[in-house]
Amino acid sequence: MPVDGRLYLAEQALAAGATVEEVAEASGFDPWFVDQIALVREVGEEVRDAPALTEPVLRRAKRFGLSDRQVAALRPELAGEDGVRTLRWRLGIRPVYKTVDTCAAEFAARTPYHYSSYDEETEVQPREKPAVLILGSGPNRIGQGIEFDYSCVHAVMALHDAGYEAVMVNCNPETVSTDYDTADRLYFEPLTFEDVLEVVAAERTAGPVAGVICTLGGQTPLGLAQRLKDAGVPVLGTQPAAIDDAEHRGAFSRVLADTGLLAPKHGTATTFAEARAIATGIGYPVLVRPSYVLGGRGMEIVYDEGTLEAYIAKATDVSTAHPVLVDRFLEDAVEIDVDALYDGTDLYLGGVMEHIEEAGIHSGDSACALPPITLGSGDLLKIRAATEKLAARIGVRGLVNVQYAIKDDILYVIEANPRASRTVPFVSKATAVQLAKAAARIAVGRPSPPCVRSACSRPPGTAPTCPRTRRSR
Repeated sequence: MPVDGRLYLAEQALAAGATVEEVAEASGFDPWFVDQIALVREVGEEVRDAPALTEPVLRRAKRFGLSDRQVAALRPELAGEDGVRTLRWRLGIRPVYKTVDTCAAEFAARTPYHYSSYDEETEVQPREKPAVLILGSGPNRIGQGIEFDYSCVHAVMALHDAGYEAVMVNCNPETVSTDYDTADRLYFEPLTFEDVLEVVAAERTAGPVAGVICTLGGQTPLGLAQRLKDAGVPVLGTQPAAIDDAEHRGAFSRVLADTGLLAPKHGTATTFAEARAIATGIGYPVLVRPSYVLGGRGMEIVYDEGTLEAYIAKATDVSTAHPVLVDRFLEDAVEIDVDALYDGTDLYLGGVMEHIEEAGIHSGDSACALPPITLGSGDLLKIRAATEKLAARIGVRGLVNVQYAIKDDILYVIEANPRASRTVPFVSKATAVQLAKAAARIAVGRPSPPCVRSACSRPPGTAPTCPRTRRSR
């Protein structure tokens, strides 16, 4: 079956004693590729069985594509991925970056399109302008759309205008951000801590680096923000602590308490017994979903204990680090999506979208209307005030997406995401205000364009005329 895990099944079959020919016949893979998988597995065995992880052994492992995490799993005495990286750097084993030949060798390619290699000579050229690295979303998959690519590309344009060199890090060939002529430099690399850290090191060798933007590529780069900051990499825009305040359910509960905002009753569980106790306490139906997932995958409305038990049984990744979120489901409520910008002083309410379906249908599967259809001016006043409170308390510096529900004239906060959302392209095109460009300028400490700044002081709930487009928004 053509799923992403089949490569690992092929490797497991080889480890169990199957031949290259047998795996190729069973999988449909070309024997050459199966032989390469077998070769990587053999190199892994060399790493595992070596009396000591010497420079030649480790360099061979890196040249054959083993990550620091994989090496750490094979050599537990190195105390994890950080231990492997420390040893690798001490031995002088660092990647260099080669340039993709976009001219088919007919003449010299000048496109700054790089990939890593454990070779000898780098092809990254020196520069004078300060660089800002933008982390993309990585490979698109179900539950993750192309909207993050839109935000990254517009941020590149804004950084150009602000006098920076925009450096794109992404590994999806089907995106505009990975077109070789979009950013000043493109690194076609995986969105992992190890790979991003090495790109930062390469760019610091080439010239000054202002920092990294992690809030435009979705959940994948968002998860790297804290580790990058801990490693001494400047994170621009919304800071990792603020991201955690929004992403971590316990921290977000404190945010709501501090701001006086309401949320549906909720709890987190790592076992069925815990989930049952929470659901019994808040009452069925409940909305259950895994925490820290992309695009709302795995969300389900549960009406009874039996269905809840079946859900927990299916959620095989439930752990202390990845609990299940159990929320009171608000039946017959109106769900609202809000995209906004906050720079620490002013809030710009980019768009208030009313879902056509009732609350509980994930925003990626629902339709919405902009401007909202049934909300009155009083509702808009409450939404603006709540969004400003959340953005200020969380510490947003750039984009924030907030999901609300209104039931019986009471505004409930479902969640807040201090990053680009799937609705940013829609709102930007509908209102003629480029939110991602403004977010990039906020991240580097540059003032927002006048058409955004002027809207920050408008009376809440009104739609002034944009001084640039002369259209109402």
